[in-house]
Amino acid sequence: MPGSVRRVEQGLFDEPVAQTAREERVAGDRPSPHTPLPVRMRPRTLDEVVGQDHLLGPGSPLRRLVEGAAPASILLYGPPGTGKTTLATLVSQAIGRRFSALSALSAGVKEVRGVIEEARRRLVHSGESTVLFIDEVHRFSRTQQDALLGAVEDRTVLLVAATTENPFFSVVSPLLSRSLVLQLHPLTDDDVRALVRRAVTDERGLGGKLTLAKDAEDHLVRLAGGDARRALTALEAAADSAASKGAEEIDLATVESTVDKAAVRYDRQGDQHYDVISAFIKSIRGSDVDAALHYLARMIEAGEDPRYIARRLVVHASEDIGMADPTALQTAVAAASAVQLIGMPEGRLALAQATVHLATAPKSNAVIMGVDAALADVRAGLAGSVPPHLRDGHYAGAKKLGNAEGYRYPHDVPEGVLEQQYPPDELVGRDYYNPAGRGGERALSERVPRLRRVIRGEDKGGTQ
Repeated sequence: MPGSVRRVEQGLFDEPVAQTAREERVAGDRPSPHTPLPVRMRPRTLDEVVGQDHLLGPGSPLRRLVEGAAPASILLYGPPGTGKTTLATLVSQAIGRRFSALSALSAGVKEVRGVIEEARRRLVHSGESTVLFIDEVHRFSRTQQDALLGAVEDRTVLLVAATTENPFFSVVSPLLSRSLVLQLHPLTDDDVRALVRRAVTDERGLGGKLTLAKDAEDHLVRLAGGDARRALTALEAAADSAASKGAEEIDLATVESTVDKAAVRYDRQGDQHYDVISAFIKSIRGSDVDAALHYLARMIEAGEDPRYIARRLVVHASEDIGMADPTALQTAVAAASAVQLIGMPEGRLALAQATVHLATAPKSNAVIMGVDAALADVRAGLAGSVPPHLRDGHYAGAKKLGNAEGYRYPHDVPEGVLEQQYPPDELVGRDYYNPAGRGGERALSERVPRLRRVIRGEDKGGTQ
């Protein structure tokens, strides 16, 4: 989030009780022209909210809450710039309750308890209940979250909390069970475009004093990454730049000189971390090299640990490729070593090479299926004794025990393979490895059955 907008929001949320009246004035009055554009353009009614149709449609939980249905505490979960703070404020206004706010960036247990005590006194003396909005609730410690439970349980406060992280990772279970979890989706390009156009013409925004070129608009929408706040902040910066030059239009060059990097929605500790790495591996497994490189780029740009990416590639090389291309594991291990040796940003080249190799390689899960089937049998008790002729015969007394007696040395026969029992008695005839018949396993799919027939005495002709 741009720094100027963050400072404004912290100013609103730092002192919850003292700020309540000012928050209500900001919500009801026309904002100052010095207020950042994203704050000036914050929707004043639900009908002005763009996107989130699944939460605002007829009969939806949020719509019912705003229209006076039984109140319930809610957790608004979604990426930055999707309207969490806006919806929290609109809920408070619509149900006519006092609005207090805390930011998890600055509030501690003391501030939480202070707001709750104030809400309790107000409820007792005037019957007025309180909506408590907590921004970035995932930053609260467990102790801070636990301090809310009693007040939420007895509805001393109606909690409206916002988080950019999956609450099932970052919010304590008792608080989750007392709240409705409502997920906000990233805004579509059309949503962001509509907000940008509104800001250009609306009196709260640019008031039509400047026009926005089509290619400049497209660039703003693309760079926003579904974040309305980012789009409006960039628009404001570009408008200031254009006005300073006496221009009447915001052109592409002005936008490009103002904003040069797109937003990347990614959280190394939350669900984006897991979702993107999952999509990365599944794209490689599905042999979509372009999608795989896209997800690799997202992780690199967001600052994901390159060693983590390399480890996942090494695992994938055996899990989903295996003997269909034995060199895949070598490439993945080499990439991991290269990342460790040279670091970033140069390490991205080795990661990309390994990604391309693995995505384009023939696929087989025969290795993981084979070892997991063997493990399942061992865990089920199918182990048995090692056949005597395979036991170690290199220590004194081994011969007296019959160890290694009768062992046949495969190199003594021209074919290098001979009939002999290798597994315990309980597992004779059990097949674990079944080549997929793709890539390097195509030959193995023919060779392995021949080997089994010779070893098990089903084919006396031998094999090469």
